[in-house]
Amino acid sequence: MLPTHRPRRNRKSEVIRDMVQETRLTTHDFIYPLFITEGQNQQTPISSMPGIFRFTADRVIDEVGACVELGINAFAPFPNISEVLKDRLARESTNLEGLYLKAVADIKRQFPEVVIMTDVAMDPYSSDGHDGVVDPDSGEILNDASLEILGQMALAQARAGADIIGPSDMMDGRVAWIRRVLDENAFSHVSIMSYTAKYASAFYGPFRDALASAPKRGDKKSYQMNPANKREALRELALDEAEGADMVMIKPALSYLDIIHSVKEHTHLPVTAYNVSGEYAMVKAAAQNGWLDGERTMMEVLTSIKRAGADAILTYFAKEAAAVLRRG
Repeated sequence: MLPTHRPRRNRKSEVIRDMVQETRLTTHDFIYPLFITEGQNQQTPISSMPGIFRFTADRVIDEVGACVELGINAFAPFPNISEVLKDRLARESTNLEGLYLKAVADIKRQFPEVVIMTDVAMDPYSSDGHDGVVDPDSGEILNDASLEILGQMALAQARAGADIIGPSDMMDGRVAWIRRVLDENAFSHVSIMSYTAKYASAFYGPFRDALASAPKRGDKKSYQMNPANKREALRELALDEAEGADMVMIKPALSYLDIIHSVKEHTHLPVTAYNVSGEYAMVKAAAQNGWLDGERTMMEVLTSIKRAGADAILTYFAKEAAAVLRRG
């Protein structure tokens, strides 16, 4: 018996396929991570992330301008701090004349219309390479002692011009702490995009290469989440909502599409996802070896993240994908 229902009728031409397409990517979906380093007039390639660079503060202005021309208007800068400026209490993180905060201020001065999402975690500035304060004797990550530092870091970033604060540290209670500090200092308009479910993933390697921010001893499993856990993400979501988060994030994205979907089903807050460095590097490596069509794979990956429920995507593909979308 011949079939009565023929779904292929909705696939028979490009016009019909476009008409019934359920998920669409636009440049408005993208937040572009940027790596900022010391020096002048330098653009240094990151070997483990083909096509991605560390920019000195003067050159990052040019990169932002090029991205704005492509329709990208949201950026997440990260600092590559000199080792001599690092200490166990991350004091450099609040230096308004330091590399990171000065670069944030410069970007906002040059491009006041763009959105800057800053990162709150101690690891780029910590001599221990951890997201919180490390007990020098036991090696334990001290949750409550870290909150004061994270709050002051967030406040300094708001003063520099950050539009969105992104606490990526995974300390308990940090969203409420940061919200209180911001509100008490007349920054109630600054948003918090919490890294709600940040997993202790193997996919962060190239990022840590880019910032030289790997832990000096131990790992991050006592504060980042177990990749085997799904329900725990919903507990973290409930806490972040109660503490005042404006948006929530899942990190990584590609191996955690089920987490993105589950969180989306359980919140009315915007859900973002971080398509992390290792996910980017895998696609680039396979494409360079001729094993995959890099452009098609990139767009499929990004579409899958949005289809899973992400309202916005932090991705190193943003600039390249924006060029593809512009071509149509």
